[in-house]
Order: sequence, then structure tokens, then C-alpha cells
Amino acid sequence: MSTPTPHAPVRKREIFGWAMYDFANSSYTTVVVSFIYSAFFISYIVPPELDHLKNTFWAASVAISTGLAIILAPLVGVICDYSGRKKRYLAWCTWVSVLATGGLYFVEPGSVWLGMAFLICSNTAWMLSETFIASFLTELATKDNMGRISGIGWGIGYIGGLLSLLIIIVVVTESASSNLSLYIDQNQLAMVVVALFYGLGALPTFLFVKERAEPMPEFEHARVSVLLKAAGARLLAMRSIIADYPVLFRFFIAFMVYMAGVSVVVKFFGIYAQEEIGIRGTQLLIIGATLQIASMIGAIGFGFIEDTLGSKNTLLLTLGWWLMGLLGIYYLDALVALTGMTVSTLFVVVAFVAGSAMGATQSASRAVVGLLANPKDSALLFGLWGTFGRFAIIIGMTFGPISDAVGRHQALLVIMLYFIAGGILLLRIPLRQAIQDQRSMPAGSVPGV
Repeated sequence: MSTPTPHAPVRKREIFGWAMYDFANSSYTTVVVSFIYSAFFISYIVPPELDHLKNTFWAASVAISTGLAIILAPLVGVICDYSGRKKRYLAWCTWVSVLATGGLYFVEPGSVWLGMAFLICSNTAWMLSETFIASFLTELATKDNMGRISGIGWGIGYIGGLLSLLIIIVVVTESASSNLSLYIDQNQLAMVVVALFYGLGALPTFLFVKERAEPMPEFEHARVSVLLKAAGARLLAMRSIIADYPVLFRFFIAFMVYMAGVSVVVKFFGIYAQEEIGIRGTQLLIIGATLQIASMIGAIGFGFIEDTLGSKNTLLLTLGWWLMGLLGIYYLDALVALTGMTVSTLFVVVAFVAGSAMGATQSASRAVVGLLANPKDSALLFGLWGTFGRFAIIIGMTFGPISDAVGRHQALLVIMLYFIAGGILLLRIPLRQAIQDQRSMPAGSVPGV
């Protein structure tokens, strides 16, 4: 049986290395998923004869990759907890996502299935890596600074997203209307640039963050087959895991509902801005950059607020913030008439309001899991957090066919319903008491035991 060894104190460079992963992988979700490649894919990769299914192709790519992440995240999470090798599995997911992102360079107009294959592969690995990097939070932060550390990481992530967008502005200089062939070439090259940004940006994580997880007794040198068998047995006992963390699982349900709304904004913001508002090219990149700045400010600012107001009040505040932003988009024409501002300018203002809630909602949710999780179960519980987040994406991707049926503008009402329902569920959860109970438990003990 192994004897736990005392952990070295957490150094600032470890916090920096951990936060740099958010910096690195934000380039993928910002450029590929939210702003640039999503709009490029439906406009130029999907051929004109399949134009009536362009939103559905994109939604299907996201939904399939999400389904794979749902299956794999808890399984690999348990393997990480048993083997004590979080960094190894994080590295595998990172490089798979990086290589598949670079593979989008080879996707030509009309190559829908090849594009979907690279998107599914890169997005699945990206989602798994997001889960695993989050599981380090319980080892690097205390209960008193969990919100701040999570918020700083998410805020730095948006700096990465912003910087990657600025780099893409330099790469994609042509417009489709003036030189379509060159415009397509530049968008393909942009995927290679994003892959390099992602891979190089993640290096500080692997250089500075220590592997503090310890293998479970008798699993120190276990083969993969043994780990898979043990992980399967652990997941089959899900009822006992839920009994150990009842409040956390209630939170997962509320999280899944309101994150369905967040996922729609992340996956369809660039498409909505281009197709509904008519914002394209450099202007779209500027709006994307504005959203990144707002998200960074919100993540860091609300992170400090969270340690004062508490996680539940902070989350409810961000959900109300989301509704304000979405109502602004829904009544954009009326606001234009009222203010006399141009549509694009007003859309930037509204995007700033909504964007400031984006990072805060996700960062505060991650901190809640860290506050309620026992470190020995961290990879499993963050894997389950990722799983519920992926279920949220699948729910949210109903926006694709709904918007094809009734129009994107009316489909905004669906997003608002997700935030309202999630807020109602959150109100009924005794988060503060559960967090206080977790604080008072002896180190290494298991909730509910």
C-alpha cells in the first residue's frame, strides 16, 4: 500500500502555468467554434445545394463530439483519480485537439464530411482537456480563494482568445467579395495558426504545474486494462457517488439547464452576427474581440465578487445579466430606433453586456465544483461536471433545427428560457450550507460517510 507523501506548497508559477492552459485552449473555442470557422464552415464549406441544412451540419458536429465527451469524460476521470496521472491524460487530449485543428487546413469547399470529422475530433479532445485542467483546481486553490483563482484562470483565458483573434485579423486580410479564392486560403491557414497558438500556449502548463495526484493503493503501476475495469466498476456505483454528493448533483442539473443557453451563444454567436446582423470580415473580428474583453473583465471581476457574495448569489446575478443582454439582442431594432445608433454599434454594446456574464457564469460554476469536491474524487467530479456541461450543449444544439424552422431571431426566446429555468432550479439548492459542511470536513474524508 502506498503512503501519501506531503505536497509541496503551491507556488505562483504553478497558478500561472495552470491559468495558461485556459489562455491556450481559449484560442480554439474563440476562433474555431464561436467566431471564425463556424461562420466560414456554414457559408463556404457547406455547398449551395445543401444550404437548407447548413445550421444542422454545424449543430451535428457539435452534438456528436459532445456525445463522445459525455461517454469518455467520467471514465477517463476515474482513471486519472486511480492512476494519479492527470498530466499524462491532459497531454494526450491537448495534442489530439491541436493536430485535428491543424487538419482543418485541408478542408476544401464542399468537403463537409472531412470538415465534420476534424471538428468532431478536435472538439471532443478539447472538451476532455477542459475537464482535466479544471480538476487541478482543488489542488492549487483553497476554499477561501477558489472563486478568485478560477476567475483569474478564466479571465486569462479570454486574453488568449482575444490575442488569437487579433492574430487572425493579420492572417485573414482578404474579403470573400473581392477575392474568394484567397479568402478561403487565408481561413484555412488560420486553422494552422490557431493550432500552433494552442500547442505553444499550453507548454507552461506542462512545465510548471506539478502532478500532485497520488495513485490509489494497489493502482500505482496498474495496466490500462486494470484501470478501465476499476473505472467501470466505480461508474456502475453511480448511486453511491450521488449519495456522497447530493447537493453537487442537484447543482449539476441546474448547471446543465442554464449552460444550454451559454452553449448556444458560444456556438452560434458568430453565425448570428454574420447571418442576421450582416456583420462580416474585420468587423466580425472586432466584435469578437470586444466580447473577449468583456468576458475577461466579467470572469475576473465576478471571481472576486464570488468570494464575497457567495457562489449562488454570483451565479444568479450572472444569469440576470445574460437575460439583459439577450433581451437587448431580441429588441435590437427597437433599441436602434430609440437610440439612433447604428445596428452594428448597438450590437457591440449589447455583446459587451452579454459577454461580461459569459466568463463569470462558467468560472463561478467551476468554482462551485471545486468547493464541493473532495480532492481524491476531483477528476471524476470534474469529469461529471464536464458531462453535464456536454449534455447542456446537446440540449442547446436544438437551436440549430429550431432556428432553421422559425428563424434565428425567434429562437432567441429558447435561450432565455434556459437561463430562467436554470435560475429557478439554482434558487432551490442549499449551496451555502453544503459548502460550509465541506469546509468543516477533515481532509481526506468523503461527504456522506
